[in-house]
Amino acid sequence: MLQRGHLWLIICTNFFLFKFSGCGLYSGVLNSPEITVVKYLNYIQLPFLFHMGNLIKVLTRDIDNNGGNFFLDFENAQPSQSETEVWEKVNQVLMEARVILDDLQAYRGAGEEIRQAIQSPGVEGVQEKAWSAVVPLVAKLKTFYEFSQKLESSLQCLLDVLTSSSSTPTQHLEQKQALARQFAHILHFTLRFDELKMTNPAIQNDFSYYRRTISRMRINNLSANAGNEVNNELANRMSLFYASATPMLKTLSDATSKFVSDNPDLPIENTTDCLSTMASVCKVMLETEYRSRFASEETVLFCLRVMVGVIILYDHVHPAGAFVKTSNIDMKGCIRVLKEQPPSSVEGLLNALRYTTKHLNDETTSKQIKNMLQPN
Repeated sequence: MLQRGHLWLIICTNFFLFKFSGCGLYSGVLNSPEITVVKYLNYIQLPFLFHMGNLIKVLTRDIDNNGGNFFLDFENAQPSQSETEVWEKVNQVLMEARVILDDLQAYRGAGEEIRQAIQSPGVEGVQEKAWSAVVPLVAKLKTFYEFSQKLESSLQCLLDVLTSSSSTPTQHLEQKQALARQFAHILHFTLRFDELKMTNPAIQNDFSYYRRTISRMRINNLSANAGNEVNNELANRMSLFYASATPMLKTLSDATSKFVSDNPDLPIENTTDCLSTMASVCKVMLETEYRSRFASEETVLFCLRVMVGVIILYDHVHPAGAFVKTSNIDMKGCIRVLKEQPPSSVEGLLNALRYTTKHLNDETTSKQIKNMLQPN
């Protein structure tokens, strides 16, 4: 069967044959669907060949990568029999994710107790009050950190399925919509968690106070009681986690890069094409009539978060990144879609592109893209 890419190549070639045959530039035959073009290349100027080749490359690339033009049901997709095993495993983690977000949103910190303890270092009662306030909060922070490891495992389970060589990225996402939906929910959770963490300085303040107090207790040979549930090794790992401005996003980026390095027999394109196709799907749904099929306006923000999340992952995993001219992601189009939304709902997402991507400030990034992402 004649492929769509071949058909367009034939149409383009026929156009050029018609346009230039009278100029003595071409003498050859065209046999569809196999193309035998340009018998006498020595008559054709190199610049002409270069521009014609680029045009055909662009046209065929656009068609081959038109996989984003389908509706991915982020609201209602249910698992097929073949998806059920992975879906159930990931679903348990996603159910816990809702609790994690609720707990993080309700996190108020022990700022006042810590302030009083610092101001009254010799008053034992004030010190005990601050310690009693901080210990349960650190237990929550430990839960958040341990959940990031579960999320990493779930992401790798989904990538195993969605990047396998049995189908193209488009086929995987279109035919395994329940798993694609879970992948989207992981990205949505990640960006939401990091948004909440960035606006809550109490998290790092509480943990810093906890570590200082533990060190002081160790020096004075005092028992830390309940505080011992976070040993020194775990505390170091938690410190690195919370030191990042976007800890969950860093976890996913590292996990995706690790997935690629742990699977050397799997072409890296399987992973990057999955990410770029997901970005394209989100962009297309947001700027076409597909958007009217969303039952809730919340799905619009969900879709925007997912689009930004896969762009950031792509930028960290692809050797050249998401912003280079040859990227499979239409970065200008994605940024335009973001900027068409109410500023209050997307400023955090634009900041994520500005400050958590890897290649934005590379020389290979066009000035136009850099200007589009300049803060107002």
